[in-house]
Amino acid sequence: MNEPVLARLQQLMTLREEVETLGSGGPWIPAADWTDEDTHLILHLDIPGVSADSLELLEEGSTVTVSGERPALARLIGGDRPAGAFRRSFTFPQDVLPQTGEAQLRHGILSVRFQKRHPTIDVHAEDLDAHPAE
Repeated sequence: MNEPVLARLQQLMTLREEVETLGSGGPWIPAADWTDEDTHLILHLDIPGVSADSLELLEEGSTVTVSGERPALARLIGGDRPAGAFRRSFTFPQDVLPQTGEAQLRHGILSVRFQKRHPTIDVHAEDLDAHPAE
């Protein structure tokens, strides 16, 4: 399958997971962002209350899957925050080198840094007229 078809299939699978959880009180879906850091891509995932011991990352081809669990609060009498297991799969927005993911959990945010296969090079051209030839 080509990459656009795989990306669309991944989006449909994620949508299906989200729809299945609407009425079931099932898994929660943590918010996520991708950032571009020139030579690396970084996945940021909001997972407050999740211990590092419960986290699993699985990289397969053009996707990475993150799963874990946030325990329910004891003696809860009301609230909005979901608890329980979660699982999210993401398609890399750009090609990365396989198995280069480095994870860090800080202040409830999981950041996973992947080395790009083709880094972005930021080139600044100098004004040649400002430096006359000698």
